[in-house]
Amino acid sequence: MIAIIDYDAGNLKSVEKALISLGEHPVISRDAETILNADKVILPGVGSFGDAMGKLHQYGLVDVIHQVVEKGTPFLGICLGLQLLFERSEESRGVEGLGVLPGEILRIPDAPGLKIPHMGWNSLEITPGAKLFQGIENGAYVYFVHSYYLKAADESMVAASTEYSTRIHASVERGNVFACQFHPEKSSDVGLHILKNFIELT
Repeated sequence: MIAIIDYDAGNLKSVEKALISLGEHPVISRDAETILNADKVILPGVGSFGDAMGKLHQYGLVDVIHQVVEKGTPFLGICLGLQLLFERSEESRGVEGLGVLPGEILRIPDAPGLKIPHMGWNSLEITPGAKLFQGIENGAYVYFVHSYYLKAADESMVAASTEYSTRIHASVERGNVFACQFHPEKSSDVGLHILKNFIELT
């Protein structure tokens, strides 16, 4: 069973719909026992870093997420869900992230002719051997919506990157923890392939 963590951060239904289209029966929940007993766990999300961390604390989900990671359960963060896995964000100064992975979230620098938030399709530079991207061609396009981006402290965890005003770490994987800044559930066949790769992780 795949648990989708519900902490009032939106985007749950589109992730659920994508998983159902792949033959899964995901459960949207904020119940600790349900999440801890899941075979896979997904943390989606859109919105602000500070508000989201506040909700995770309010619902007692911070410890639950750490327990899931420590158990070795495959865990996928999507969009804001990726950002929350790291230590801090320029969007909400003074707010601690989950700190599951080392790195920080920075505002996308202004650049001539580029709009922020970054909304649209960008191609990925995929790291050879990245598990989420098995069977996906380098340069594949995926869909982004964000104003802040990940700068991982350890380049060895970067599974894919893209360019938009700066080099953006678009996906990471370390051990059982995976995350995408882009929205696989809105990235057509490529996105579904990424989700399928996550589903099939053992």
